[in-house]
Amino acid sequence: MITARNVAEYFLAMAEEDSDLSNMKLQKLVYYSQAFHLAIFDQPLFEEEIEAWTHGPVCPELYHSYKQYGHNPIEYRNEKTFDMFSEEQIGLLNEVSEVFGKYSAGALRNMTHQDQPWIEMEETAGIIRKERMMDFYKTRL
Repeated sequence: MITARNVAEYFLAMAEEDSDLSNMKLQKLVYYSQAFHLAIFDQPLFEEEIEAWTHGPVCPELYHSYKQYGHNPIEYRNEKTFDMFSEEQIGLLNEVSEVFGKYSAGALRNMTHQDQPWIEMEETAGIIRKERMMDFYKTRL
């Protein structure tokens, strides 16, 4: 079973050494990976929940794993293989990285704040439902 941490570690392993991949930016890449996986494959990439926090969608487990880095880039040494992902999933993660990875954490936060799944949960800081993500991002394909 793929976890949100697997997805995060894939992005961290892909990042350049001088990358700006902070916790907030990583959260948004993981969110978009889940959203577009739901939209394309009609099933979640991972089971962990994503919540609507002040600065956008957050997977709490990941946030707490990397919060010690604050706004700084996350230091990561790649010592893993990623054979838990299918070819299609690797393609999706690479596409998410290419399309969204060029934006700053702040720009990604602003982008997610424009999307209906986050807007609907903003007031309650609740869980962003996978079904809602799937429906919304299918319209963005």
